[in-house]
Amino acid sequence: MNTVTALKPTAPDEPEAAEAPAKGGRSKKKLLGILIIVLALVGGVGYWFVLKPGGSEEPKPGEIMSLESTQINLASGHYLKIGLALQLTEGAGELDGSKALDDTIELFSGLPVAQVSRPASRHALKKKLVKALSESYDGDVMGVYFTEFVTQ
Repeated sequence: MNTVTALKPTAPDEPEAAEAPAKGGRSKKKLLGILIIVLALVGGVGYWFVLKPGGSEEPKPGEIMSLESTQINLASGHYLKIGLALQLTEGAGELDGSKALDDTIELFSGLPVAQVSRPASRHALKKKLVKALSESYDGDVMGVYFTEFVTQ
């Protein structure tokens, strides 16, 4: 009589079973390493934007540059005679005033006389003018003074 013996799985299956935990261990280590790198980057970015010393300091005032007065047409046949002095930042050098006059004319032209006459409106217009001049002169202008302001 022939005896039949059942074959038992041998060594080839066991290495696969042994490799599975090793791969899982490697992926956990990779994940942990990536997590540490991401946290370090987030911490660095947070420091850069929140705790960074220095940064945006207020510019220091320099010379004051006076411009000749000009007349600007307002709405309904009225006009504004306006004179300006520009507060330059320290080290700004000499600037051409024609950009300032152009920005002023652009801002005030066509406005109703009531709007330019009210102190609150005039203050808001001055802030807009300072912003426009700062952009036109690449930050060399930090303030504006009205040396003449006559409406008719």
